[in-house]
Amino acid sequence: MLVGYARVSTQDQRPHLQLDALSAVGCEKLFEEKASGAQRDRPQLSAAIDYMRNGDTLVVWKLDRLARSLKQLIETVEVLEAHGIGFRSLTESIDTTSSGGRLIFHIFAALAEFERSIIRERTMAGLKSARERGRLGGRPPAMNESDVAAARALLSDRNITVKEVARRVGVSVSTLYQHLPAARATATRQEPE
Repeated sequence: MLVGYARVSTQDQRPHLQLDALSAVGCEKLFEEKASGAQRDRPQLSAAIDYMRNGDTLVVWKLDRLARSLKQLIETVEVLEAHGIGFRSLTESIDTTSSGGRLIFHIFAALAEFERSIIRERTMAGLKSARERGRLGGRPPAMNESDVAAARALLSDRNITVKEVARRVGVSVSTLYQHLPAARATATRQEPE
């Protein structure tokens, strides 16, 4: 069974062109959505996938009606494949139910993986370069040496709770525990709560 999915980005747009094209190729059921392509949550697309059974094919007018990015497109088609559902795009003539269509789609997937690898390599090279210049990546520590010393001094007073110490130093209790693991032992003796 062919199931059509049409999407327009705004309330002002009309999906008639898409719906006509989907009907013309024999889609027996049509799902229509008004949502941005960048939006991950698309109830009508989810409804279409839930409606379809193994061996059915989801048909769209153009690839950009299904996904805004290549990564999103590949993820969506992988979800379809996992359910035994084919995918067909009318404008680009891609049909994953045919060997040629699967080949084209796998080329897209390979290009997306290549793009991710290039980005990863660029990121790693940038981090290495920064380290060589003495810069460390990541967030600075929440507590410096003087904060830790102040917290230790406050913790030595049995009348001040761990929560109070954390508040005074300006960190959460869990951050205090990360910097002063021994504070846990102090806390069990101090706070009967």
